[in-house]
Amino acid sequence: MSQSSVLFQLSGQSLSYGDHRVLDNISLQIHRGEKVALLGPSGAGKTSLLHLLYQQQPERVALQPQSGGLVDLLSVYQNIFIGGLERVRTLPALWNLVRPLAAHRQGIAELVQTLGLEDKLWQSVDRLSGGQRQRVAIGRALYRQQPVFLGDEPVSSVDPLQAELLLEYLLEQHETAVVSLHNRQLALNHFERIIVMRDGRICCDCPARELSEQRLDEWYQQESSLLAPSPVQETDGWAMVRS
Repeated sequence: MSQSSVLFQLSGQSLSYGDHRVLDNISLQIHRGEKVALLGPSGAGKTSLLHLLYQQQPERVALQPQSGGLVDLLSVYQNIFIGGLERVRTLPALWNLVRPLAAHRQGIAELVQTLGLEDKLWQSVDRLSGGQRQRVAIGRALYRQQPVFLGDEPVSSVDPLQAELLLEYLLEQHETAVVSLHNRQLALNHFERIIVMRDGRICCDCPARELSEQRLDEWYQQESSLLAPSPVQETDGWAMVRS
């Protein structure tokens, strides 16, 4: 891939909170058009990595944080509308909170139908289940209408069938995506490139076609002591740390 297609780039990036290092010497490029899955156990640094990427291109990114970032007392409609605030002037945006604007109402109504939330459009999100709230967060990200999607466990609270369909739809609607997941099979089924993290470091970065669920399980089970700096082997253009 050409250097001009690089959207995100980190070179030897580390990040600490107090005495705790959450990212350790991360070097990474994400190119336009890539669909990348981030895997690794809880605490591996996936969330911190996504936020570093977001800070590089906030104006082009639809970000779905793990918490969802919803406003509990606002309706499903209003929470999704927040995703499109940058396209609306201040006065119409305020008016929309009282009387929904026709164009936005139609677009959001169509979106919630796709998400299976049409009967929840005017409910406050504090009355929704975890899976429904996650679909609202997906709707808000989609309503950002940006070319890049960064998602932190975006489908973890919905049932497996819905997770497949929603993830597929998210990837179709965005040119580029970097998505943190725990479900290894989803990563293998829907992504071209998989990055595995552990203890704030990248321990595997290669095409999904070169991996299996068993191989990913092996990465998860490795002890931190095995992740000392290693020679990097180039595999079809991707870097993969030798085990």
